[in-house]
This record gives sequence, structure tokens and C-alpha cells, in this order.
Amino acid sequence: MPRRLLLLNGPNLNLLGFREPERYGTTTLAEIEDTVTKAAADHDLAVRALQSNHEGVLIDALHEARTTCAAVIFNPGALAHTSIALRDAVSAVSLPTVEVHITNIHRREPFRHHSYIAEVADAVIAGAGPLGYVLAVTYLAQTLERA
Repeated sequence: MPRRLLLLNGPNLNLLGFREPERYGTTTLAEIEDTVTKAAADHDLAVRALQSNHEGVLIDALHEARTTCAAVIFNPGALAHTSIALRDAVSAVSLPTVEVHITNIHRREPFRHHSYIAEVADAVIAGAGPLGYVLAVTYLAQTLERA
């Protein structure tokens, strides 16, 4: 059985492709999930994809991943800037984790410059658009190979 990645997306990311296309592009979340699944398969990795607008659901998914997944790709959306609970969940599960943001959060509003998740993530990819998710797959595949 191939190893599994948790692809976790937070609030409002279900609206990708429709929400502010000038900022986030026209790629939908379903298209990102498909691209990640294909990229992961190239590394003999399976993907479990989940999006939620609810912080507790994201925390529960991280807790479950502790025993069902080898690593996490996580776009927490705006919760990156507000949620210590998500930070603590990422830290608690001790899985290799890449935080992904479609836009460059450091070129946006000042309140977006700090991420609580970044403090416990193995890597952060911001501003690469949907390609950031594929870069995260590559990084995690190499990390898992070294483990």
C-alpha cells in the first residue's frame, strides 16, 4: 500500500477559481486536488484530500493523520494568522508538514505576514500559486525517502 499524504485546505479555499480570480487565479480546488494526486502518485504516494471552513474539523483531520498519513500539505488560509490551536495540532502530530499559500502572504496586508503554522512546519511555500502544492509534494517525497 502506498504511503499517504494529507492534503488539508482551510476556510474559503473551496471557492478557489471563483473567489478573487485576479489574486488567486482560476484553478479550482478540485483541479488542485487532482494535480496533487497525480504528482504524489509519481512518488508512490496516495492522497487524502479534505477542505473545511471549520477549525475543529481541520484539527480533527490532523489528529487522525497521526496514524493514517506519512506527511501533511496544509493551506490553512486565514487561520494561519490566527489559530494557535492549529499550530498546536500540527506540532502535536509530529508529521513532516509543508504550509502552502497560493499568494505571497508577505506582500499582502500586514496581519497576514505572521503565520503560527510556519513556526512548526518543516517548510513554507508562499506565492507560487497552485504550483506550490506540487512543490510541497516533491519536498515531502524527498523528506520521506530520507527517513
